[in-house]
Amino acid sequence: MDLKSQVNIDKLPRHVAIIMDGNGRWAKKHGKVRVFGHRNGVKAVRETTEAAAELGIEYLTLYAFSTENWNRPKREVNALMHLLVETIHREIKTLNDNNIRLQAIGDLDKLPEKTKKALLEGIKNTSNNTRMTLVLALNYSGKWEITQAAKALAKDVKNGKISEEDVTDATFEKYLATAGMPDPELLVRTSGEYRLSNFLLWQLAYAEMYFTPVFWPDFTKEEFHKALIDFQGRERRFGKTGDQIKDLE
Repeated sequence: MDLKSQVNIDKLPRHVAIIMDGNGRWAKKHGKVRVFGHRNGVKAVRETTEAAAELGIEYLTLYAFSTENWNRPKREVNALMHLLVETIHREIKTLNDNNIRLQAIGDLDKLPEKTKKALLEGIKNTSNNTRMTLVLALNYSGKWEITQAAKALAKDVKNGKISEEDVTDATFEKYLATAGMPDPELLVRTSGEYRLSNFLLWQLAYAEMYFTPVFWPDFTKEEFHKALIDFQGRERRFGKTGDQIKDLE
């Protein structure tokens, strides 16, 4: 029996988030420079996106470039930005053919002009698609996002647009970059690391976490199905007891 057939489509997470890790180590393992790993990681992005869309997952968020990644060697950063532009231009037709909408979260204004332009064009050209939303986290940091949301909320309280008493979790979420999206129920991280790395710190509060030693360029549809099967075998309690959850079923 193949793994896809073992995935229960009635118990799919609406939103899956992935920390795509291990490109550099994969390249080193193959005796290549780090950029070679990033290029091969594009295939994993395509496979995972297709797998998610085929099953009916609504949102897939990929951690593509963090604010901390600017600290990497300039040559690698420049190559990553060029690869991003190249990939968006090449994949727009595929996204449209598969009815997938592209979105992005992060401090996009600080991206190189060519990168930002390609990204915004991709978002515009796929804006009417409805099958799934692919979200790229670019120049993104969870702490940055929460700080920006807090500033915007404080400004609205100061200007009388909202009262202090009306500030709740639900109110605050409207100021986040992911406003309007469901929180991820499943976080996947590749390459054997066990960290959140400043990713969706607010939104992952109750997410199930799946860690795999597989480097990102080797992450296939089958690996994605493994993560979903593992997720579906867990009991999501949200602070309740197991018995309480069973009583609700």
